[in-house]
Amino acid sequence: MPLTSTGELVARAAAARSAVASFNIITLEHVEAVIAGAETVDAPVVLQVSENAVRFRQGRLLPLARAAVAAAERAAVPVALHLDHVQSDALLRQAPDAGFSSVMYDAARLPYADNLSATRAAVDWAHARGLWIEAELGEIGGKAGQPVPDAHAPGARTDPDRACAFVADSGVDALAVAVGTTHAMTTRTAAVDHALLKRLAAALDVPLVLHGSSGLPDDELAAAVTGGIAKVNVGTALNIAMTGAVREYLTAHPEAVDSRGYLTVGRDAMTRAVAGTIRALGAVR
Repeated sequence: MPLTSTGELVARAAAARSAVASFNIITLEHVEAVIAGAETVDAPVVLQVSENAVRFRQGRLLPLARAAVAAAERAAVPVALHLDHVQSDALLRQAPDAGFSSVMYDAARLPYADNLSATRAAVDWAHARGLWIEAELGEIGGKAGQPVPDAHAPGARTDPDRACAFVADSGVDALAVAVGTTHAMTTRTAAVDHALLKRLAAALDVPLVLHGSSGLPDDELAAAVTGGIAKVNVGTALNIAMTGAVREYLTAHPEAVDSRGYLTVGRDAMTRAVAGTIRALGAVR
């Protein structure tokens, strides 16, 4: 099936009051597992490559991107390719030629005015090349002059009024909001600030994105979608599944030297995690 666009999948999900799942990929096994999991439940899916993943791959975007495109074109479900948490303008500019239809441009570490200026420039460049752009906005109370915290630091929240102004002034196509989740959680103990999410969904006219979703139990994921989230990012949950399966395999088979044995069980574990997450979102076609 030809590559589809992230914007199309998110718009379709938002119109259906559903959400599309977007999974971070690091290895070819991640790519295969995400597509296999989506095919299991017959749902569209987004493969996303973070700037951190590019750094892990020795700064080279194309090898993983080319593999993802090739796998997506053979998938039985619609698949889009998304470049995630991009802070480098040089990396942003590689997106169109590498098969990406969308980018999450991350200037949320900057003070508000600088975040807006950098994001506006990225949006102008990206829209001229047909890219769909997501950004992130969150803040936390504190003394004037303190550094801006990560939008998903404990206690960080997105202010609806400021979010409206940011979306209008930046021109972004979607906004990742800070409503209680945190990146890289290894326990599913987070909870969404549903009252805030309701206010954000009512105030904004662009799709809302939830980052740090690995820390949410299934019922919270489903409730977030009901509350207005249209794209759900998942990364750590796949790594937990893969690492756990590989560790168990190597413990049971200390003599193993063929990587195909443990990579197979790791990939299978990620496939099950993908299917389970998509079911929890109610995102099947």
